[in-house]
Amino acid sequence: MLGPVILAASRSDKMRRLVSAAPVTKPVVNRFIPGETVDEVIPIVADLTSRGLEVTLDVVGEDITNREQAAAARDAYLELVGRLEDLELGATAEMSVKLSMFGQSLEGGHELALANVRPVVEAAAAIGTTVTLDAEDHTTLDSMFAIHEELRKDFPQTGCVIQAYLFRTEADARRLAASGSRVRIVKGAYKEPASVAYLDKAEIDKAYVRILKILMEGQGYPMIGSHDPRLISIAQELARRAGRKMDEYEFQMLYGIRSDEHLRLAAEGHRMRVYTAYGTDWYGYFMRRLAEKPANLLFFVRSMITKN
Repeated sequence: MLGPVILAASRSDKMRRLVSAAPVTKPVVNRFIPGETVDEVIPIVADLTSRGLEVTLDVVGEDITNREQAAAARDAYLELVGRLEDLELGATAEMSVKLSMFGQSLEGGHELALANVRPVVEAAAAIGTTVTLDAEDHTTLDSMFAIHEELRKDFPQTGCVIQAYLFRTEADARRLAASGSRVRIVKGAYKEPASVAYLDKAEIDKAYVRILKILMEGQGYPMIGSHDPRLISIAQELARRAGRKMDEYEFQMLYGIRSDEHLRLAAEGHRMRVYTAYGTDWYGYFMRRLAEKPANLLFFVRSMITKN
């Protein structure tokens, strides 16, 4: 399977340099990451929202090695909030954050990440939007969930992400579904050992459906992060069985993948949110997109062959 190999490469400095230097890389990266600066991504947000879509924005970059970089990440999100406020996009654009960017892996990282992310959540609430805490590898999740719980004391709309391939996630879903929180379910895109995660695609899909059923039958707000047509159909059926209205859950897909499906779901009346990343430190995000779906990797390889 190529997925684990690509995920390993996402942590390799040598592969980072090789991929970043390839002439074809940037045009392909632009398919998934439409800009490096907030000035470049804001017109994209305006265009998406004008077509009836909603957006969640991610300032990419996870390799934080000091407190100054963590503070810079916080400030980048605060700048983004300011731009969303200026353009009155708070009602349709939220933000997704990885706590690793806010210093979670540094000494005293749990407290540091909470201190850095709180002003972003406060600023988001002030303009009528919110923040979702992205899930990263399994070693970070206890900290992420604790920060999520702490933030929700003052900002109950704060969301979080759960990953279907982890054995622990069904229990996490039951706890979160009862709390009324906003929960995005994804399959998972980090290299995890067999001791904590399903590695077989069929088993991951089965887990995804079990967890989605828990969320749909609970009191929270499910956010279905998937491009899989079968899982999307199952989500619609589970929502119907649970008696949910279309504004009581939403679909989320990545920018640049199945764009026609984004518009189709929105036209049917579903809430459809496009996960849109931007920034200069795009390598880890890009490699995980390749690992998630063979078609993404084939797209990249085909582009390299065409350019050579």
